Amino acid sequence: MAVGKRNREALSQEDENSNQIKLTMPRKVQRTNTISIRLTDSEKLDWELKAHGAGLTISQLVREAMGKVRITNINDRALQRERTFQIAKIGNNLNQIARWANTYKSTAEAVEIVTYLIAIEQALLALTSTKGNE
Repeated sequence: MAVGKRNREALSQEDENSNQIKLTMPRKVQRTNTISIRLTDSEKLDWELKAHGAGLTISQLVREAMGKVRITNINDRALQRERTFQIAKIGNNLNQIARWANTYKSTAEAVEIVTYLIAIEQALLALTSTKGNE
């Protein structure tokens, strides 16, 4: 805190001595609510070690962790399971087609099929990379 106070004082003196733009320090957020949680001794120690290792207080650690949590409801999970199942089925079918194309490499049809397989693979990769973002 002392370093921040010295910086503010230095900025104020610079402002008085020159026509520089005054920078204001952000105000500290006043937190007045508390939440109590029961932990085992080992859980508490684990949290303390994690907080200390990150250079945070336990409160800061919990606030940061809660900010990263994504809540899903049962319908979202069911939709994700169904999507994963469908993508797996498509992948199995693609493997069968690829096996056929590798068996008949010399024909022009196989070359065309491999081209389509690559396009389908890219579309599937794009689909699986966006499924967690919805």
